[in-house]
Amino acid sequence: MTTPGNSPSNVPLEHGRNSAIDALCDHFANDRLTVEEFERRLDAAHQARSKDELDALLADLPTAPNSVARRASSLESRGGAHEVADPDRVKDREIVVAVMGGNGRKGRWIPARHSVVMAVMGGAELDFRDAVMPPGVTEVQIYAFWGGVDILVPPDMHVESTGFAVMGGFDHAAEDAVEPSPGAPSLRITGIAVMGAVDISVRRPGETARDARRRRRLERREQRKLERGE
Repeated sequence: MTTPGNSPSNVPLEHGRNSAIDALCDHFANDRLTVEEFERRLDAAHQARSKDELDALLADLPTAPNSVARRASSLESRGGAHEVADPDRVKDREIVVAVMGGNGRKGRWIPARHSVVMAVMGGAELDFRDAVMPPGVTEVQIYAFWGGVDILVPPDMHVESTGFAVMGGFDHAAEDAVEPSPGAPSLRITGIAVMGAVDISVRRPGETARDARRRRRLERREQRKLERGE
């Protein structure tokens, strides 16, 4: 027997509810809602019985925040949300050096097929969230000596990391596991941190570290609600 909650007539409403909750979470993460207003609207979204009630919760907010639109695109194609670079435009090798200073890559850039990152008493950052990725596997080899390297990746990118640390840290804060689809861009990160730190973290495009922490807290809260059947 089909339960009322899973009946075909309720499926569009549940999809709309999930989309509204995602949008509210993004608005809250971007400081468009206070804690009290966010919690009020979140409760109303769970209790809504029609699409009109869900639409009313977002009517006075900016439509289609970029982070929401990007997330929708990501969910439609987990492995293919990234623009893939023309192979002729991709360099075979690139070296990023930060010695007692800073260096990095961010925005719309084309990574090389193999990058070497060296941070010596300095800091380097590679932000792959808006990068135009080479097809297939992109390799990043890191050497951090008394320095730090930050790697930022979007939620839908497959990442392998096999680095190690000596009196330091080589951390990969993965979220959901992403299985690579054939031909989709992916990252393979290796290297060593000696009295230094390598941090690989997942963030949506445009999301700050603070926003990411907020989002993860909200997602854990919603997951607990689902597990309790609320």
